[in-house]
Amino acid sequence: MTHPVLYRVDWRVNQGARELEERLGVAGGGAIARGIAAAAAPHGDVLMWVRSETSAQRAAARFDERDLPVRVETDRAVLDSATFVIEAIVEEAEAKSAFLADLHGALGPAVVLASTTSSLSVGELARASGRPDRFVGFHVFNPVERMQLVELAFPPEADARVRQRASALCQALGKVSVEVPDVPGFVVNRLLFPYLFSAVDLVEQTGMDPGDVDRCMQLGAGHPMGPLALLDFVGLDVAVAIGEALGVPVPGGLRELVADGALGRKSGRGLFSYPTR
Repeated sequence: MTHPVLYRVDWRVNQGARELEERLGVAGGGAIARGIAAAAAPHGDVLMWVRSETSAQRAAARFDERDLPVRVETDRAVLDSATFVIEAIVEEAEAKSAFLADLHGALGPAVVLASTTSSLSVGELARASGRPDRFVGFHVFNPVERMQLVELAFPPEADARVRQRASALCQALGKVSVEVPDVPGFVVNRLLFPYLFSAVDLVEQTGMDPGDVDRCMQLGAGHPMGPLALLDFVGLDVAVAIGEALGVPVPGGLRELVADGALGRKSGRGLFSYPTR
């Protein structure tokens, strides 16, 4: 028999950041990984692994500009001394599973492994990692330093101590943690993406200007960002992957843009066009 309580909120987290009790490791060189590292750096030791020297130089330069002490390496052994490791690599089940399994063999027995997956099964990733009793889905939102929420999803094997450590890490980062069920999309994406896709459908069906659709939702519903601009911010390729994981219809226009290399802000073109840097 299932329990009726699907999630709980730890509102104490929203009382400001404090010193990290963990030595945090972050795996990945993208915006989410950099955002987690930047949010944690003022409060304790942060170790970051990236795949390429180019990514390492780019990340290190951004941290140096802000005087943030993050150790960035291309040697994955940099993570070996961490006590809590957050994986933030590409949102693909096979890639994440293989990477997490490799990490398991290199980390100490008490280390908690986390994944920033936004749509994949936390239970399946936990089992693939080899340490389902010390695993958590750690879904942060972009831009990480500004967004307060962290959705925490645990496999059944995770004990009370792992849950406490994950919640404490959120509190140290100044975030609000919400424990959510391990269902596709958790809470936010499960509710959000059908709405975002409906905005694309509306444009395709009516020929409305995307900017006008966004203005309607910003001014009429009080949203800080319109649905179409938000899709570009998330990344259209990521949005398609999330839609597929949720099992909701993905607009054909989005698939066509992705096939054409128009991925949103990160590529300079998506539902809108953006100035190149």
